[in-house]
Amino acid sequence: MNFEIEYIEKLADLADKKQLSEITVEDGDKAIIIKRGGAASVAPGVVQTPVISAVSPPQADIQTEKSSKGTAITSPMVGAFYAAPSPGAKPFVKVGDTVAAGQVVCIVEAMKLMNEIESEVSGRITQICVEDGQSVEYGQVLMYVE
Repeated sequence: MNFEIEYIEKLADLADKKQLSEITVEDGDKAIIIKRGGAASVAPGVVQTPVISAVSPPQADIQTEKSSKGTAITSPMVGAFYAAPSPGAKPFVKVGDTVAAGQVVCIVEAMKLMNEIESEVSGRITQICVEDGQSVEYGQVLMYVE
């Protein structure tokens, strides 16, 4: 994917419109990180623009992590991770469980909406990386399937 300037501008507009503090988009060895300004004060009538930087993530770490732990299931959004369908209920999956592609493995709550997260691959859960109720970021690894 080539990061076209129009695409970057749309991401910056989205970050500003939704008042997001940061957006990260990765594609292979390329990434775009858009961060909104910090504690600087803004005069009335002045629009604060996001800071845009392009970086290359450490490719060796990413390849090692995927091959040693399995396929990552990542969060498609910012929200709260829930391992079970309701408080006190049995978790969707636990380490050692076998899952099928399309099977619900957890929920990420975003803006009062419960979003079921499905496994994209069949296999065995080797690691659950977050705790029930923990806040998660877009792209954060939730668990690994081998």
